[in-house]
Amino acid sequence: MVEINVTGEVVTAYLSGELDHHTAKVMREMIDNAIELNMPSLLVLDFTGVSFMDSSGIGLVMGRYRNLQKLGAVLHISGTSPNIYKVMKLAGIEKLAKLEGRQ
Repeated sequence: MVEINVTGEVVTAYLSGELDHHTAKVMREMIDNAIELNMPSLLVLDFTGVSFMDSSGIGLVMGRYRNLQKLGAVLHISGTSPNIYKVMKLAGIEKLAKLEGRQ
């Protein structure tokens, strides 16, 4: 569901599968653990492998944003499908993080 890659002060979380109420908890815990261990200046959430996302995905993004604010770190979201990009844009995520969709 989540593969974590750490390069210097950048933590990248590669999300995959469905991001819903059942999977969000495990994803949150893995990402939060990586943040706590590595204290990054940048967290990248890569949604390239996400096939479905409900409102739990917005909650996951918002919670990680709040955690990063405490560290003075930045959040980037990449690889979103057109549908996920639209949902995130409607939720106002681009005001909190750099938001990039895939072509």
